[in-house]
Amino acid sequence: MIQNSEWALLLKTDPAQAEMVRGKLETSGIKVRLEQEAVGKILGFTMDGLGEVKVYVLNDELEEAKNILEE
Repeated sequence: MIQNSEWALLLKTDPAQAEMVRGKLETSGIKVRLEQEAVGKILGFTMDGLGEVKVYVLNDELEEAKNILEE
């Protein structure tokens, strides 16, 4: 879990969507961190929150990241 106060949770999603979001944001110059618990990586699916990926961006880039994803 990211405990650093300079990172903000942008969204929770499945692994494939998280990678697409990361690619879109990083292409726009936004720093991104993905966090997923080990069991989700091992099983390879998302169910009732199990296996979901948390997408974090820097606090000062949160609004810009939201705007980019809305485009």
